[in-house]
Amino acid sequence: MSRRFYRFSLCTIATFALAASVYGQSTKPENRDTATAATPAAKTAGAETAADTRSSGYYHYMLAHEYEEMATTYGRPEYANRAIEEYKLALDADPSSKYLNSHLAELYFRTGRIKDAILAAQDQIKKDPSDLDAHKLLANIYLRSLGDGQQEPSAQMLQLAIGEYLKITQLEPNNAEDRLLLGRLYAAAHDSAKAEEQFQAARKIDPDSEETVLTIAQLSLDQGDTKHAISVLNSLPDDDQTSRTEFLLGQSYDQEKDTKNAITAYRKALGLEPDNLDVERKLADALLSDNQYDQALAAYKDIAEGDPGDARALLHLSDIYRHQGKFEQALGAIRKAKTIAPDSLEIDYDEGLLKDAVGDFDGAAQDLEKLAESSDHPSGQYSSSEKNNRYLFLDRLANVYREQGKTDLAVATYQKMTALGDDYAERAWQSEVDALRDAHEYDKAADVARTAAEKLPKDSSIQLMLAMQLADTDHADEGLALAKAQLKNTSDNRDVDLALAQMYTRLRRWKDGEESLDAAEKLSTKQDDKLTVYFLRGALLERQKRYDEAEVQFRKVLAIDPGNTMTLNYLGYMLADHGTRLNEALGMIQKAVQLDPLNYAYLDSLGWAYYKMGQYTQAENNLRRASERDSMDPTVHDHLGEVYEKTGRLKLAAAQWELSLNEYAHTVSADMDPGDVGRVQKKLDSARVRLAKEAGSTTVATRPN
Repeated sequence: MSRRFYRFSLCTIATFALAASVYGQSTKPENRDTATAATPAAKTAGAETAADTRSSGYYHYMLAHEYEEMATTYGRPEYANRAIEEYKLALDADPSSKYLNSHLAELYFRTGRIKDAILAAQDQIKKDPSDLDAHKLLANIYLRSLGDGQQEPSAQMLQLAIGEYLKITQLEPNNAEDRLLLGRLYAAAHDSAKAEEQFQAARKIDPDSEETVLTIAQLSLDQGDTKHAISVLNSLPDDDQTSRTEFLLGQSYDQEKDTKNAITAYRKALGLEPDNLDVERKLADALLSDNQYDQALAAYKDIAEGDPGDARALLHLSDIYRHQGKFEQALGAIRKAKTIAPDSLEIDYDEGLLKDAVGDFDGAAQDLEKLAESSDHPSGQYSSSEKNNRYLFLDRLANVYREQGKTDLAVATYQKMTALGDDYAERAWQSEVDALRDAHEYDKAADVARTAAEKLPKDSSIQLMLAMQLADTDHADEGLALAKAQLKNTSDNRDVDLALAQMYTRLRRWKDGEESLDAAEKLSTKQDDKLTVYFLRGALLERQKRYDEAEVQFRKVLAIDPGNTMTLNYLGYMLADHGTRLNEALGMIQKAVQLDPLNYAYLDSLGWAYYKMGQYTQAENNLRRASERDSMDPTVHDHLGEVYEKTGRLKLAAAQWELSLNEYAHTVSADMDPGDVGRVQKKLDSARVRLAKEAGSTTVATRPN
């Protein structure tokens, strides 16, 4: 006997033992009382025939199993074919064997002979229509044929699977798992009503089943009914909830934009499964979304430690450090992320933002120019994600150009954005107008607004942009008429009323502004819609110097949206400017800067708050940063002049006040308050007198006797 045959024999002995355990019993009981009806010779012959048949079945099953194992081990299809042939021979010897028939059907399926697999299972069902195992086998074949869920399943195969599971639920009506599977199949077939019916049946069978609750909740989420999903998930007893339940609950709250409850759910999920980084990632994202930077930072650090290859965690770490002003740590994190994902556009983009944050405008521009160039398609055809990326790259690049005072380059960049069409074009036109306004090129801004209005005559937002530009440049009646022409008998009037309110405020027509805001508020059905109304009403009251009433409106905004940066800055600056509750004012502005660290107006407010508190070093640092980001704002120069004057640098102060007056000379009246120019002029005149006196004193002191 050869060694190869010897090894084969050892294996077949084990297989033979298994086969014997399966087939060792006859399918019918032996009736010993009637055995005597046959002659001894006949009994012996019959016994030998049954034994031979059984032995043949064992033998062929044994070989079939061995070939099947070899096919799996060596991946050779000829072994699978031999196994199939042996199963057939085994079935010839024992045609009633469910075990052999199911194994043959399974092997057919695994070797890609789907039609043969289905026929084999169907053949068994023909023999016994109530054979539950055969129905499950056929259903399983249909299920596997549906694929991995990455693409739309075959409608025919889906209906066949549904048909089998309908029979299965009839044969065992109290099996919750069968009901869940049938419900999922209905959901895949987009029959949500029948899916829900099966899920509810499963829940009646097992009310506390987490799997059932998760399935019902997921169906609700897929249908966009997040409230029902949350209700179902919360109905599960606390003792039956696992990390999976809390995780899906967190995702449901996320979809509802209920970040606080999402955080609570993710925390519970992580507590139940502390090593699950997927849960911690969702928790970290929610914390970041809620502006809980310190806790988000700790979570992302833990993720980066648990998965050193997670570039996304490092990217978020860099982003948080940048917001906190910890630029060295931000740079370290971004460099690590680049080693992991050197081709990531998101990392390159964030690196550009980081350079912008530290004042490296040239470096930021170079990085963003490369990204903008790489995102350009000569064909002009973009997918939705490509459009969004290109918009982000161009928009940030234009902002950097504006910070450098390169208005022409910024305008040219915005013009490239208009080619993206749709909402991107609208935003590009608006940004181009804003860039020209910031540069005090109001006539050019008006020309751009007119061009946009001509190209998009049906776009109400563009028409309102032109209307506001006209009102700001001595064409108030024309601008107001154009804005009012956009009024329709629809809920869209809200946007028009808001625009009119801003125009009236800038024209100092307070009563008209109040009436427009009242009209807009009536059309603001959602809480979020009221934010803009409250903010604009606060600005209207502040411009009238009704500060206490303005504060009430700003507080309404923050009660709904505590992270509203515009309101935090406006209210914080208003309080600081009047020396009121300076610590609270400083905290508000610091939060606004943390959320939007590149906003020069927020940096100016922060510097001014420090000035009012007598912290002149911090005041100067922030005001200088604000001036670097926008050198054309007269208020920033005025504030910086105050700091220089207070710290004994009168020449520098006078230089800043001169710059302030120069910018005021090119600013429209709507962008400044009456008396601003006079106040700055008075400070400059006083400084010049003092400087002259100091110069005279120095001349007298140094004149020789």
